[in-house]
Amino acid sequence: MGSLTAKAVQSLIKAGGVGKFGDERGLYLKIPSKGEPYWMLRYTAHTKRREITLGKVSIVSLAEARNLAEDVRKKVMAGEDPIAERKLNRPKLLTTVNELFEDWHKDLVKRLKYPGIPERVYRKDIAPTIGELSLMKVTPIDVRAILQNITKSGRPTISNDALLYMKQLFDHGIKLGLVQSNPATAFRVNDAGGVEKSRERALNLDEIAHVFKVFREHSDSFSRDNYLACALLLLLAVRKSELTEAPWSEFNLEHKKWFLPKERSKSGVGIVIPLPPLAIEILE
Repeated sequence: MGSLTAKAVQSLIKAGGVGKFGDERGLYLKIPSKGEPYWMLRYTAHTKRREITLGKVSIVSLAEARNLAEDVRKKVMAGEDPIAERKLNRPKLLTTVNELFEDWHKDLVKRLKYPGIPERVYRKDIAPTIGELSLMKVTPIDVRAILQNITKSGRPTISNDALLYMKQLFDHGIKLGLVQSNPATAFRVNDAGGVEKSRERALNLDEIAHVFKVFREHSDSFSRDNYLACALLLLLAVRKSELTEAPWSEFNLEHKKWFLPKERSKSGVGIVIPLPPLAIEILE
């Protein structure tokens, strides 16, 4: 049993005293004069005294630090030197959910046409709850809380998307050997936003006119930009992201044409979209 306790660790940090405080078998709490407190393990490998950091106290708990220290000791007993291994230009060890996401998202950028969609869902609805947590601390309870919060906000489709992304994210962690299990695995669509039904309902002209009338009546909450964007979507029959992410350089108002490049079209083929007079008026 170590000499430190979780309560004692917090007391030492709160006291603000700089120093090194021993726990057991070479494990120390290090409180530097600058920077965050962290865990350090002292060991001997190949007759050389070594000191290795195990993580910041804000991320790694005392119990986790002891487990990490034991893993290092086992490697030393097997004739390995953990510090030497770290110098082999291996990628940085990912310890938090945010760090795992950044690593996972690099692959999405290569594979997906619109990698910004999962990033937007993660940063808005997932990261605020678990982003700063250690990977080992995320539980199914956390996953359920995220799904329930999104669903309660009236966004069932986003809740389903968030569940899918969390499953893929933690599967990525398992693949890298960073976690042993996926806290989102047991959840199904019914635990999130529910089964989505296709929407084939189309508004007639009278209904469209009524919709825009309501937009105008609620201009305090529905901005002029949103109003014009909706009008352009109807006029041009393009996808929302194709319009809202379009730079001005794609439009040639003089020739009344919009040049949508293949990189941004769903079909992967560049499209020339004629601009009717009303669209020209809106854009100007």
